[in-house]
Amino acid sequence: MAVNESIFRRPSDRGFFLAAAVLFPLLVFLGYLRTYYLSSFFDINAVANNLVHAHGIIMSIWVVYFAVQVAMIRSKNFKLHVTLGFAGIALAALVVIVGMATAYDAQLVRASAPPGINPHGFFILPVGDMALFIVLFSAAIYYRKRPAEHKSLMLMTAINFLPAAFFRAPFIPPQFLNIWSFGLADVIAVACLAAYSVKHRKINKVFLAAVVLFVLSAPIRFWFAETSIWLNFVGWIAP
Repeated sequence: MAVNESIFRRPSDRGFFLAAAVLFPLLVFLGYLRTYYLSSFFDINAVANNLVHAHGIIMSIWVVYFAVQVAMIRSKNFKLHVTLGFAGIALAALVVIVGMATAYDAQLVRASAPPGINPHGFFILPVGDMALFIVLFSAAIYYRKRPAEHKSLMLMTAINFLPAAFFRAPFIPPQFLNIWSFGLADVIAVACLAAYSVKHRKINKVFLAAVVLFVLSAPIRFWFAETSIWLNFVGWIAP
């Protein structure tokens, strides 16, 4: 994964991605504060088996990894950034494997889902999260020698996981959680694209494609979750 160090030297983006490196961990922490990180301080009946803990630890490491990689670029430690990139591939694989196992256990084994929602249909949300993460991260690796595309795609891998954190908001009525969580993440993605485009006075086509894919993924999932194709498939793989 040889990378020319000079491609990272674009100081005009440093503030933009520094904000992402700070806000992404903060939003994830706030989202999971009551239901995971500080759940012992709240009266919440949350399942925390070994699989959930493994998922929580691995996802937390990924969040920290994202922030550290941004810090490496800001400090011009390009070689370490590239070295950590190899570790990131292995970590991404763990994110997907453990994430899918956790979702399978939650929705298909324990039948966990919001009130009034079929767990088999709800299962499509984490499946979609992981599928989209694979696409975005793989594209980021593919564009590793093109910093604008690489950085924007890595940013989208972070935004891709925000709906799950927003879904834990205690002040949103259950019937509006999907609209709230995905809608707010859509707004953030579009705002990031707009801010980046204004700064560079052009629209990055890869960034635009990633945002469009992310925005369209939610309604497609909501529709497909109710089809017989999906429900029959999930019924077949369910224990």
